[in-house]
Amino acid sequence: MSGGVEVNGEPESSDSMKTFGAFVQGLREHAGLSREEFGGRVHMSKHSVASIELGRRLADQGFVDAAEEVLGNTGALRKAFVRVARQPGFAVWFRKWAALEQEAVSLATYECRLVPGLLQSEPYARVVFSNRIPLLLDEQVEAQAVARMERQQMLRERPDTSFSFVMDEHIVRRRLGDDEVARAQLDHTLGYAQLRNVEVQIMPLDCRVHAGLDGPLALLETPDGRRLAYAEGQETGRLIADPKEAAVLHRRYATLRAQALSPLDSVGLLERIRGEL
Repeated sequence: MSGGVEVNGEPESSDSMKTFGAFVQGLREHAGLSREEFGGRVHMSKHSVASIELGRRLADQGFVDAAEEVLGNTGALRKAFVRVARQPGFAVWFRKWAALEQEAVSLATYECRLVPGLLQSEPYARVVFSNRIPLLLDEQVEAQAVARMERQQMLRERPDTSFSFVMDEHIVRRRLGDDEVARAQLDHTLGYAQLRNVEVQIMPLDCRVHAGLDGPLALLETPDGRRLAYAEGQETGRLIADPKEAAVLHRRYATLRAQALSPLDSVGLLERIRGEL
């Protein structure tokens, strides 16, 4: 999911994000805490703390509240956070989804275009960004690839969150880039598929039924049991919070999972494709 101008939930950095991050870093260092120590207290890895402090990741309200508690409850972070803004073009409808994603107890993605961002290897991600039209500058490609790899850390950092992926077989057979990129991507996907909280399923080419013909979608469940959805097209996207509409998409995804190969058979298929390269 790309969310318009931004890519897969990672906003382009802005001056306000960098300023807020520097403010967090200054308060943390004044409190005598390392990134690892501070991260432990706000329930975040030191890498995620670094991403916020360097302006590469937008903090959410949960982080701000936790950080205030750790850093003395002065209210300074809350006031600063109000002024934080993403670059122009980062759509409002995706901002809320990205925040919800950070708190979700389960995340599910169906893709028919390319490997989902949370499963992309760095070489594959660079090829994806290099194919953007209009073309990105080299430094923009680099920044987007780094942001995507940082976002993927949630799969390992949140073992109590379930991640489900369904993607069409033609995606993993496509030679995007070259054979080396394809091999790296298959190895990357297989590595994540070994995690207990991650399930990868492939919709086979010869499947005669397909519940995902209306396009890609992302789903999540919040800690309080709300079920939401997000759907996008070219340069547009929509957060779906209406319970009835979201329920339809959740049922559609459940049907997709039933139609796709099982996680075990999907891993077997990926391994066979990898062996053919």
